[in-house]
Amino acid sequence: MKKYKYKIINLDCAACALKVQDNLNKNSNLKNVIINYSTSKISYETSLEDTEALKLINEIIDKIEPGVKVVKEEVIKKEYSIYYLIMALLLTLVGSLKFRYHEIFLYIAYLVVLYKPFLKAIKMLVRSHTINENLLICISSIGALLIGAHLEGIMVASLYLLGKILEEKAVNKTRTSVQELLTLKQNYANLKVGENIVEIPVEEVKLGDILCIKNGEKVPVDGVITNGKTKFDTSSLTGEAELLELKKNDKVLSGYINEDEVIEIKATKVYKDSTVAKILELVENASDKKASVETLVSRLSKIYTPIILVLAILVILVLPLFNISFKDSLYRALTFLVISCPCAIAISVPLSYFTGIGVSSKNGILIKGSNYLDNLSKMKKIIFDKTGTLTTGEFQVTDIQVHDKNYKKDEIIEILRCGESFSDHPIAKSIMKLSTKKVNTKNIKDYKEISGVGISFKLGKDLIKIGTKKVCDDNCCYDVSVHLNINSKHVASILIDDGIKDEAYLTIKKLKEEAIEPYLFTGDKEEVAKEISKTLDIDKFYFSMLPQDKYLKYEEIENNEVVAFVGDGINDAPVLKRAKIGISMGNLGSDAAITSSDIVIMNDDLLKIPLAIKISKYTNLIIKENLIFALGVKVIILILSLFGLSSMWFAVFSDTGVTVLTILNTLRILLKFRNNK
Repeated sequence: MKKYKYKIINLDCAACALKVQDNLNKNSNLKNVIINYSTSKISYETSLEDTEALKLINEIIDKIEPGVKVVKEEVIKKEYSIYYLIMALLLTLVGSLKFRYHEIFLYIAYLVVLYKPFLKAIKMLVRSHTINENLLICISSIGALLIGAHLEGIMVASLYLLGKILEEKAVNKTRTSVQELLTLKQNYANLKVGENIVEIPVEEVKLGDILCIKNGEKVPVDGVITNGKTKFDTSSLTGEAELLELKKNDKVLSGYINEDEVIEIKATKVYKDSTVAKILELVENASDKKASVETLVSRLSKIYTPIILVLAILVILVLPLFNISFKDSLYRALTFLVISCPCAIAISVPLSYFTGIGVSSKNGILIKGSNYLDNLSKMKKIIFDKTGTLTTGEFQVTDIQVHDKNYKKDEIIEILRCGESFSDHPIAKSIMKLSTKKVNTKNIKDYKEISGVGISFKLGKDLIKIGTKKVCDDNCCYDVSVHLNINSKHVASILIDDGIKDEAYLTIKKLKEEAIEPYLFTGDKEEVAKEISKTLDIDKFYFSMLPQDKYLKYEEIENNEVVAFVGDGINDAPVLKRAKIGISMGNLGSDAAITSSDIVIMNDDLLKIPLAIKISKYTNLIIKENLIFALGVKVIILILSLFGLSSMWFAVFSDTGVTVLTILNTLRILLKFRNNK
């Protein structure tokens, strides 16, 4: 089976999207159909040919939601026009004047505002025996007309139309705002062919191609600078406003914007494997993974309207028993029908999650699903890997202790550099940085690497050993990173540290303020783990851990709570995959760690973790506000209408008005975190 993803257009109701999705999944030729109302996208798997599957899908949809279509290219179409509303209001104004045949203008106004909902309602009723909001609004408006409430009936339909226009604009505004966060892709690449530059589609870039990046252009694929130096705007990926200066041999990521000189890069990844492609796929697919509350609301919305419809019928039958006229009972029942639309409830939850995910991506935090965004607000504990996560991952010599008076510090440095000049190990590189002098290797003989121990070689007549405590023949008691042994004598101790990140302490402090308990996991020795834990104020730490140790210890700590794990290496992949929330470092992190994680921090800034928690909690607050407001207003107006204290005007507000207000409330997420750096 092949997987496809296309646009779905003219879908203006979250509950309707769920209904279409459920019906498509019932077809044996279609698997894993997911409709993302927030992005107007549909994804599915099928063994049918592409065109055949599209035809089948559209035939099924047309029976459920007439006018809704799945298309390969997005078609911009306005479902609801302000001109129809203006025309209806003008006709109503004329029809309300007292002159001969003035009712004709009212009837025409009814036709203008009801023709589209009426056609949709009849098609759905005939084809799929489904009752939705369009039929309920038609029944309510026409019912009001029949009982003599002409103006109220036309205003119900007009306000419904106005609500749909505002809802459409609000939803499109949210979609546009989120899409603006994802304008990362450069659709073309400037391929260098000899002395010429040829513009090609970015999808045609091959490994090793030399590409020219001009001022103002985005880097099309990941690569390495081969010529020139420049400054990049990386804010789309990292959320950082400060320009990043890079030069020859530095790595660049697709999505970076060149803000200075023209450079050339060598492509190290094709487009489908590049950073931009992965980001777009992650964010686009993110809200397909539903949070528990989102799924619950979606399911409940399916039975909400039928329940209200039954209640409306009961109102018509029961109220006359209490000496209430049939006309008044019918009016109250019609009000019930107007209130019944579940749009405000059904749309506010997924739209809030989608907005929260979009805002997070703007700030350099890629969250792969609304369930992970939701879990962030419930986090009780967080476990950090050490190297490359809490520390920089770049080793540096912090001290050299000389234990033999026959050697000076400068001599020790040169001996160390002679031996380490043959190694590419990160520790060897840190030792080589101790001096800029050229290393003389002429007198070095019998160079050997001893696995898990270090190196040995002869420098003139002296036997040199550099490495762990095992290189010390005299069983030295110094417990440091590297030891120097000359002719079976421990001569010097070299202290090497990979440096705690500047933001690590503040990150731990912010997490503790949120009542989240931090842990430290490391494969390093006890002394290093203890020192870092003490510096960062982490009470619980575990050391000398292998990947399986981290995995097992995570399960022990979790204890049915929401626990996050933060790591960056290949050895962290198993526990990142196992964790309730796996958070990886996207800049220095390995591909395995990024693939296994649920959340990716694009620029390795640990402070993005407290920010992600803040976005999660604010998103959940907005969801609660929307649900309480929507349900509260509907319940209040239902009760008022039951006792004859509410009119259709209030009913329309409880439907379209509340829907628009909940969408506008959701936009607060964008406003609050738009400029957060």
